[in-house]
Amino acid sequence: MIDSFFDSLLPKSTFNGAILVAKKGFILFEKYQGNAHINKKDSIRSSTPFHIASTSKPFTAMAILKLAEEGKLKLSDPLEKFFPAFPYQNISIQMLLTQRSGLPNYTHFLSKKLWKKETMVTNKDVLEFLYKTKLDRRGMPGQKFDYCNTNYVLLALIAEQVTGMTFPAYLKATFFDPLQMNNTFIFQSSDLPRITPSFRQNGIEEAVTFLDGTYGDKNIYSTVQDLFKWDQALYSDFFSESIKEQAFTAYSPEMKGIQNYGLGWRMLLTDSSKKIIYHNGWWHGSNSCFYRVLSDSLTIIVLGNKLNNKIYRVKPLIEMLTDLRFESSDH
Repeated sequence: MIDSFFDSLLPKSTFNGAILVAKKGFILFEKYQGNAHINKKDSIRSSTPFHIASTSKPFTAMAILKLAEEGKLKLSDPLEKFFPAFPYQNISIQMLLTQRSGLPNYTHFLSKKLWKKETMVTNKDVLEFLYKTKLDRRGMPGQKFDYCNTNYVLLALIAEQVTGMTFPAYLKATFFDPLQMNNTFIFQSSDLPRITPSFRQNGIEEAVTFLDGTYGDKNIYSTVQDLFKWDQALYSDFFSESIKEQAFTAYSPEMKGIQNYGLGWRMLLTDSSKKIIYHNGWWHGSNSCFYRVLSDSLTIIVLGNKLNNKIYRVKPLIEMLTDLRFESSDH
């Protein structure tokens, strides 16, 4: 059943990547398809790491919540506490987490001929650029949900300040190593030889660009097996119930419909007993899909390195594996 679903949705001619479906801690389906380099004979394996793009954001959010629980910061802390004279006032850490800061999105403004494209942007560059330019806000703090990568770049910088570690090293020590996520890492320039490249729909390889040096918002490479370990940790006492409750609460009441956003997690609020926690990602030719139906302990993970937007269309599979039904027929 699951096999036929993915054969129809993601045939070999269009999909290059890995799939894992699990329920109540047991893997129901696992599949690897294609080559890491499309035109080479390097078959995708369980150890092949994919760029998970914005599916990185939940890792950043859970790291911040861990630091808050340890008393190293408060979600109510203003950004001026970490960035003196920050040019945008009245923004808290929680507003960054919930995508309600109103800050401009660096992936947009740096792409508009505001940066020398031969120089790779770092997290500190984004912060310094905001200090220098004082670009207009996209909205007032707390006023509305506005998905913005800048928020998570700043969260990674805050984590570095309070821990005294680089963010890649901190996540490795705090999450990746303890959970034995042995094929997961945050990309740094030294990782160029080992990264799995991404490709356009027509098979042309995507180049590494000036926006590939930031983290917190993206740049985690991982596997479906490692993300399943992460999923299982989210059901265990690796995180306190308090952290999970905060992370999986909806914070944007003005959003219409069942979609909402928690602390670093997207969610579908079908009813009180059927909360779906998820995050998708896209960057260059990489796609990622990570869905968790909490009431059924159902996990669906799809990672690809050849652009294919169909990997996000997993709602019919959720309906097949649970008693949940979505109102819209447009999946």
